[in-house]
Parts: sequence; structure tokens; C-alpha cells
Amino acid sequence: MTFAKGLKLVNRDAGGVDLAFRADVLAGLAAEQKAIPARWFYDDTGSQLFEDITRLPEYYPTRAETAILRGRSEEIAELIRPGRAVVEFGSGSSVKTPLLLSAIAPSAYVPLDIAGDFLRASSAALAAKFPGLPVYPVEADFMRRVELPAEVASLPKLGFFPGSTIGNMIARTATDLLRSMRETLGEGALLLIGMDLVKDEDVLLAAYDDAAGVTAQFNLNLLTRINHELGGDIPVDAFRHEARWNDTFARIEMHLVARQDLAFTVSEQSFSMQEGESIHTENSHKFTKRSGQMLLAAGGWEPRARWTDEAKQFSLLLAEARAPRSAP
Repeated sequence: MTFAKGLKLVNRDAGGVDLAFRADVLAGLAAEQKAIPARWFYDDTGSQLFEDITRLPEYYPTRAETAILRGRSEEIAELIRPGRAVVEFGSGSSVKTPLLLSAIAPSAYVPLDIAGDFLRASSAALAAKFPGLPVYPVEADFMRRVELPAEVASLPKLGFFPGSTIGNMIARTATDLLRSMRETLGEGALLLIGMDLVKDEDVLLAAYDDAAGVTAQFNLNLLTRINHELGGDIPVDAFRHEARWNDTFARIEMHLVARQDLAFTVSEQSFSMQEGESIHTENSHKFTKRSGQMLLAAGGWEPRARWTDEAKQFSLLLAEARAPRSAP
């Protein structure tokens, strides 16, 4: 078994603070509509809470995507072919990854995630499950181009981006991410990516505001993380979780809404909020077949195949990084 403890590509100051995290939080809290990018949900606690969310009865995406991977594994493997290094973006606990690795006979596995301890624990568990597979975890913010380990540099690659994370981004950011993935993986690489589908509003709202309140904990944990890592004194109990459907942009929005007028500091900077004002913490865009494939094309990926679950709640797409062209 080859298992490296992993590379760390996160930029921190002398006190261990993630500089990108601090910059995004301070800029977001200073904006007219306060907002913090959803990728900062995923410290170790947030990552575990998200895994809890995936097992909730209201949260259909994980079950639907797992059904696709199980039911269409032969078709997927035939198109991917053996011998590729699988690079998983935002690997989390890699719950779905064993289904893919079992089907396609990869040459190596490179999980990328920003939550380092969680990444290394899940990578070690997966390496134990696949003793003949080299595993090279990389702690990094995959929103930018990532330098992959030298051991996989010359191997053909398959990017794996399961779940519906691409939907967390507005179109411009999603396109930038797909382009950076293309740069990370190289021309000729393949990308297997999950995209959630447009469906009944009540189903969507329930998935992002579950009866047990786990999603609310997940959302509020972002404030706890800010207090812990950035020296904040945000009164977490003075906020409530709220999920909204925005039909104009075909997305669920998550907000942290102030229950009262507030004043607090983060990294020695002062902020205030009025009762009812919110911090916009997540978008989860939902796609049609056409909009999903257009997004891939805009990011430099040529769609090759698409699968959905039986209920047509979720889609999994395979695309190829082809040479760019400016004409038909």
C-alpha cells in the first residue's frame, strides 16, 4: 500500500490563520449584502456535519447519485477505461469514491480537500480498503489550480467532483473553477461531475432545512469557525438558519438571519447588523440538461455522457478536456 501523509498547499500566516479564509470573511461582512463563500463551511466539524446531512431522509442528492454510480457503473467504466489517476475535488469522507474506484481500475487516487485532518483520516481509511492503490492526499483550496504530486504527473487523469458542489457557485465562479480543474488535470483528462436538477420547490426547501435541524447546525457552525479561527466574538445564538428558493436564478439560498440588532468584531474589525439582516452563506443552483452541459462547455469541457437516477432528481455527467477552439 502506498499512502502519503499528503501535501499542504494552504497559505497561512505565522499564527496559523488561513489567509484566504480571513480575506473572504472580512470582505464579505463589509459588503452591503453580507456573504461568505460556501467553501468555508468545511472545517473538520463542518465536514462531519455535512456527512450527517447526507444521511437525512430529506436530503436526496447523495442517495440519487449513489444509485447512479451503482446502477451505471459498467457504462461509466467503459467510457473512462482503466489506468487513470482519480483526482477528487473536495473529497470529504469519500463515501461515493469506493464505488467509482471499484468500477474503473485506477492507477492512483489523489483526494483534494481544504479540511486537512478530515482529509487525512478519510484517505487513510480508503487506502486500507484498497491496499494496492497508491493514495496521495493534498490539503488545498481546489478553487485555484493545484500542483498535483509528482507521482501522478505523467498519468492520464479523471477528475471526480461528486455531489452538487458546482451548484454552490454563481455562473462566473463555476466557470472559473471548471477552467482551473482543466489546468490542474491537463488536456485529454476526463471529468465526472454531479449536478442537481430543477424540481419541486417543497422538495428542495426540505432538503436544505431538515426537520432535525442538522442543516441549521451546519450553517451556524460557520460563525463558530469564524470566532475560533479569526478571533471573532459573533453571538452565534443571535442568528437563525433560513433556506429560500430563488426562482430567478434557479437556486436554493442559505442565509444566517440576525434575530436582533448586533455589533461584533472579527480579526479586530468591527461590524454591525440590524434585526432581519442576513449573511448569505450558500447558493445551490439546480440545472436542466441544457444548462448543465452549457456550463461544462463554458469551462472548457466537452460533454460526453449523462446519467440520471430513476426519479430524475440528480445527474452525473462525463466530460473531456479538449483543445480550445474559437470557431465551430
